[in-house]
Amino acid sequence: MADNALIPLSPASDPTPSSTHLDAFDPTELGPLTILPIIPEAQRRSHHVFVPADHRFKAAARFLQALWREDHDLPTGHLPAGANGKRRRLGSRISTAAGDQGANFLHPDIVPTVARALAYRELGAVYDVERLKTNLLSSQPLAFNLFGLLQRDPALATRFIADLIPGVMTEVTEFIFEHSPGRGDPRFTADGTAFDLAIRGHSATGARVFICIEVKYSESGYEPAPWLNDRYTALAPTTDLFIDPTAPTLTTNPCQQLFRQHCLAATILDEGLADYAVLAFIAPQHNHLAHAAATTYARQLQSAATGRIPFIPLTLERVIAAIATAGLPEHAKKLHRRYTDFWLVDGELHLDTVPETLFTAAAASARRPRRQATVTAA
Repeated sequence: MADNALIPLSPASDPTPSSTHLDAFDPTELGPLTILPIIPEAQRRSHHVFVPADHRFKAAARFLQALWREDHDLPTGHLPAGANGKRRRLGSRISTAAGDQGANFLHPDIVPTVARALAYRELGAVYDVERLKTNLLSSQPLAFNLFGLLQRDPALATRFIADLIPGVMTEVTEFIFEHSPGRGDPRFTADGTAFDLAIRGHSATGARVFICIEVKYSESGYEPAPWLNDRYTALAPTTDLFIDPTAPTLTTNPCQQLFRQHCLAATILDEGLADYAVLAFIAPQHNHLAHAAATTYARQLQSAATGRIPFIPLTLERVIAAIATAGLPEHAKKLHRRYTDFWLVDGELHLDTVPETLFTAAAASARRPRRQATVTAA
């Protein structure tokens, strides 16, 4: 999925393609890591980021966020108090005081964008404000860090979209965070389904274009799923999107969220709110679970690339490169450093100086006799 192979994108109209900007993120010419390391528990604990439930990418991403926090001298945040009343330090969070100062955002101009989005949030829009301010791993602040500066400059946003999804939109008119045309409205999906970002604009022919974007960072696609109401049963067969609109795969993890969003996009066309729509999915190239979810979902579609509402999986790295191409190279470098530069994690592991005890401990463990499992009555 690293090269977005599912969708054959035409060459960017910008004479300097995004790929050239990737070189600026790799001055050492090491190239990208082909796979992320498994980080030892002791090192995760030393940075206060050991969470046993983390999958491989999430553990590395949490570790990277802790390194970013430490590099910026930001105070460590805490998990909410548990049953024992004690709070636990978590290196992938910053303190509430730092969060109140906007430290979770990569540019001062993003902070007023966030404040306005919160003040004018749509009816029923879901924002966990504390998480938005203090959780470095969350995809919601990532969405603002990616698109907050673009929202403030339509010309910049237009160049960005022209590079990222060529030929779709020649003029950007509006960016809307956490958007639904009507939560709970039976004309749409009659529930709280929404897009992380909606981009409105026009094509070269003047058609009204609606780009729906879902952003993932460490999420796997297997997070707790909401109950799907009967509206989807009636709606899915009318969308002209799915090979089998009754397939159970569509309504369960890891596909159910993309299915709901695609149905919502179809209702936007049905209600005459746009002439053409696209559903884009963004996740880091190393988040294999998220991209596997996108691949599984694309296989349920009549045509991911050329259907009524194209489905376009993109890597986070590709989006960051398009931001550089559009005219924000320094901001793109900050995004790369914070979210996708996993060589920093590799450097912290000191694998060229692995202590001998690593292997002697493993050998001792292999020699240790295993206890027989005990069988107990149910």
